[in-house]
Amino acid sequence: MRMARFWRHGDRPFGWITLLAALLLLGLVGGIAVALWQNSALSRDAFGLEFLVTSRWDPAIDRVFGALPFIQGTLVTSALALVLAIPVGVGAAIFLAELAPGWLSRPLGLLIELLAAVPSVVYGLWGLFVLIPAVAKPLGVALNGSLGFLPIFEGPVFGPSRLAAGLLLSVMVLPTIAAISRDVLFAIPNSQREGALALGATHWEVVHQVLIPYGASGLLGAIILGLGRALGETIAVTMVIGNNLDLSASLLHPGYTMASIIANEFTEATFDLYLEALIEIGLILFAMTLLINLFAQLLIWRVRRRTVGQVRV
Repeated sequence: MRMARFWRHGDRPFGWITLLAALLLLGLVGGIAVALWQNSALSRDAFGLEFLVTSRWDPAIDRVFGALPFIQGTLVTSALALVLAIPVGVGAAIFLAELAPGWLSRPLGLLIELLAAVPSVVYGLWGLFVLIPAVAKPLGVALNGSLGFLPIFEGPVFGPSRLAAGLLLSVMVLPTIAAISRDVLFAIPNSQREGALALGATHWEVVHQVLIPYGASGLLGAIILGLGRALGETIAVTMVIGNNLDLSASLLHPGYTMASIIANEFTEATFDLYLEALIEIGLILFAMTLLINLFAQLLIWRVRRRTVGQVRV
């Protein structure tokens, strides 16, 4: 009986085990950060903060390295992917959760979840042989012809490009955003819908004045998870982006991302400075991902504080 009281009928060991799991997770993240930091010392000592703003990448002759083209490519392709995927993903989630009949909602939801499990290399092959010739290149020609005076649509038009990478990433993050957003909408109590409908609201008013504000923090979480995949996607992007050190603003030109440069050149790094420059790019990508997630958590916290108890009908 005393032992049962000491162990609180299992509550105390359960608390210790869960605390250990949380500490192990924090230790894993910290261990990755330490390993990346230690193994990029040569590059950091050689280039300092200029590594972030230098566009020259010359491992063969001058052994000069700069990460700016890769940072730009990562941010541009990820932003383009989110711009295209958010309205489609959230719209699909609203349809599945609020408008579609059960016989249609369940199989479509399962199909969306299966799309999230498709390997990256399969998406890359599809992008290379279908997306680029059928969508990205014709779209690039049309954008260049009508909006070519804008820097982001300047020619010449290539097949593999930042536009192709952004389109492919939007397809890849779409299932994540749609599936999690649908689950968020399913988790909203029916009393919110019933109360709004009882007051005379239409389905459209229920969705945009009640459900979206009520589930805003969860929807933002879904978008951030999609952004995380877009930032770190490697193989598929490497296959369609063109892998070219182009610092222009044009979406129609080939480019690089931080993940694709590491995948493309890691096995070719024949001396220590070259290798550690690639590791430093991985460190930058790791830090960028952590900062974006931290910002997202703060944003979600503010949205949750503002919306709880303030849903308007």
